[in-house]
Order: sequence, then structure tokens, then C-alpha cells
Amino acid sequence: MILLDKAVPKKDGARPPLTLIFRKTLKKQDEDVVRMLTKDSGFFSAEEVEIAVELVTERLAKGPASGYHFVFVEDEYRVLGYSCYGPIPGTKSSFDLYWIVVDRKLRNQAIGKRLLAHTENLAREMKSTRMYVDTSSRMQYAPTRAFYKSCGYEEEAVLKNFYKPGEHKVIFAKRLDRGPAMVK
Repeated sequence: MILLDKAVPKKDGARPPLTLIFRKTLKKQDEDVVRMLTKDSGFFSAEEVEIAVELVTERLAKGPASGYHFVFVEDEYRVLGYSCYGPIPGTKSSFDLYWIVVDRKLRNQAIGKRLLAHTENLAREMKSTRMYVDTSSRMQYAPTRAFYKSCGYEEEAVLKNFYKPGEHKVIFAKRLDRGPAMVK
């Protein structure tokens, strides 16, 4: 858990209901935030964690010219998750969702769905008409694939043995030109 420079929970230990705050501006400390969230997720290798951090570093160094855009979701106490997305070079209006990660202790509370909807709406404001996301075919990623499907993504392709023999890359896509994303 990444605590923000805010008040801590009530003395009795109870937390008030989550009020989500979305932040697009990156801070230097977000390198550590992304490292911790991706590492603690239980899904990503050490190499993948460092790639996620590299995208933050690239954005901090180059700004929007990096092509990487971020949304952090927070409550008043801590960062709960983040997404990284951006335009796909060589396309007119297609975007990639590079990362979406929610603190594993907070999964199944619709935080990921709200973060993804917010991300899609920001991409739409940037004239995106399609969002692509890829994930692994490993059983560990079955909940991830179900999440994308529940958010309106359709399986577009499977690249056999992409990551290693027996582990395929599953590519999902969603049209964004049909109106703002809503969380059900």
C-alpha cells in the first residue's frame, strides 16, 4: 500500500467508504508506486515490473511526446491502482492499453472497472476509436480475460506460443466510438 501525504484511517481502524480520485499528472514517486503495484500483483515477472517502471520514467522525461499516458486512482490515503495507455504509432485512432493494475487487496470492488472506464473516456477525448489490450492465455490470467470481456472487450486474435511454448498472447479490442464508457 502506498500512503499519500494525507490523514490516516480513523483511530478505531475503520475506513470510510472509498471515494475515488483520478489523477493524470505523474510524480517522480510514481516510479515506486508502479513498481510496488505491479510487483505485488502476483501476475508480473521481475522483467515486466521493470518495463512498467520504464514507461513511467519515459513519460516523466519526454512528457506527452513519449506516447504513454497514465491514470492513477487513489482514495484520500493511498494509490489504489493505475493504467497506462496510448496511441498506437502508424494508426489513425487506435490505442493500446499497456497496463492496468489494482492493488490486489482491493480487487473485486469495481475499482478496476471504474479505472478502465475513466481511461477509455480519456482515450476517447484524444480521438481514439478502438482500444486494444493483450494478455496471456495462462490459467492464472482467466480472471483478467473475464474482466476484459465484462468491460465490453471482444477477443480479436490469439497468437499461438507467443510468450513461450504453450503460452499464447490473447488480444482483445473494444470500439470507443459508441459513446462514453459506463460502469455497471
